[in-house]
Amino acid sequence: MNPRTTPTAVPCAHASGRRSAVALAAVLSALSLSACGVLDLAGGDVAPGSSHRNDITVGLLLPDRDTARFEKFDHPLIKERISALTDRRGKVVYANAEGSKERQSEQFGRMVADGVDVILVNAVDAGAVAPAVEKAREAGIPVIAYDRLAEGPVDAYVSHDNELVGELQGRALVEALGADAEDDKVVMMNGEPADPNTALFKKGALSELNGRVDIVGSYDTEKWLPRVAKANMRKVIRTVGAGNVAAVYSANDGMAGAVIEALEEAGVTDLPPVTGQDADLAAVRRIVSGAQHMTVYKSFLLEAQGAADMAVAKVRDRAIEFDALTRDRVDSPTRKDIPAMLVPVVALTKDNIEETVVQDGVYTVEDICTAPHAAACAEIGLTP
Repeated sequence: MNPRTTPTAVPCAHASGRRSAVALAAVLSALSLSACGVLDLAGGDVAPGSSHRNDITVGLLLPDRDTARFEKFDHPLIKERISALTDRRGKVVYANAEGSKERQSEQFGRMVADGVDVILVNAVDAGAVAPAVEKAREAGIPVIAYDRLAEGPVDAYVSHDNELVGELQGRALVEALGADAEDDKVVMMNGEPADPNTALFKKGALSELNGRVDIVGSYDTEKWLPRVAKANMRKVIRTVGAGNVAAVYSANDGMAGAVIEALEEAGVTDLPPVTGQDADLAAVRRIVSGAQHMTVYKSFLLEAQGAADMAVAKVRDRAIEFDALTRDRVDSPTRKDIPAMLVPVVALTKDNIEETVVQDGVYTVEDICTAPHAAACAEIGLTP
C-alpha cells in the first residue's frame, strides 16, 4: 500500500470502505470533497452566528511531548487547517498535558470555562478525562476524541485502525524470524495501559505472534516513557540473556529506541528485529541503518486534517459534511456507535521510505540521510 496524503491530488468522487486501499479511498474522498467545494467547509465573509461562521475557537489538548509527532506535526497541521477553513479567522487554543492526567483535566476545564467552540482531545488517560467530557457536553461544547478514544459522551473520533497497527507489527516480526520460529524468544513492550489504543495494538500483535513464537516477557510501559521501556528491557536481558532475544515487539518508536540502546549497552552487535510506530525521524534513520526493523507510518496529515474538518463541520452544525467525514463507527466503554474516521496505516521499512514519508513531505531525504547515515542511505538508493 502506498498512501498519498495530499487531498488536492484526489479527484472529486465518492468512495467508501474501512481498510487498506478501500479505506484510504474513503478517507481521501471525504477530505477531498471539501477541497473540491462539495462539502463547502471553507467560507468567505458571512454573518456571525450563521452556520458558515469563521470566528471559530478550537481547543486542542495533546497528551505529552515525548512522542515527537504531537509537537512537530499534529499541532501545527491542525492549526493550519483550521485557519485555512475559516478564512484565517479561526484559531486554535493549545495545551499539552506533558503526561499528566491531572494537568489535562485542568486544561480541559479551563477550555470549557473559556467557552471554546469545540474541543479536540488526545487523552492521557481515557477514563480520567470522562468527567471533563461530560462537563463540556453540559456546556454545549462538542468533543472530538483525537488519536485515542476518550471515554464519556464524545461526539466523534478520528484515529487509525489501531488493531491493524499491531497486526502489521506482529506480522513483520514473524516474517523476519521466518519458519520454525516457535522457540524464538520474543519480548513485548506494550504502551501505557490507560491508553485504550495500547490494548488494540497488543491484540493485533498477538493475533500474529501467538502460537508462532515464544513470548518470554510482556511489559506495560507507564506513560509510554522510553526510560521505563529501557528498564524493562534490562530486566529481560538479565533473565534470558541479551543474545537469546530473537525479536522485540515495541509498540512505538520512542520505546524502540530505548530497547535498542539497552541491547547495545549489553554488548549486542547483531541486533534482533525491533518494531515501532509513528515514523519518528530517529526511527526512520534507525531503519535505514538496520538498527530498527520497521515502524508503522500513520499519515499525520490525513488524521490532523480530518480532525480539523470534523471540528469545523460540527461547530457550523453541518450534518451532511460531518457524516461524510465519519463513515466508521466505534464503541468505547461508556458509549456505543461513535461516529469515527479511521485513517489507514502502512508498514514502513527500508524498502518504502521514499514512497511514504518522503513522498508525503513528512521528511526530506536530507533530513534522513545525515552524515552518519549517508552510506546506509546510498546502499538502499535513498539519495538527494
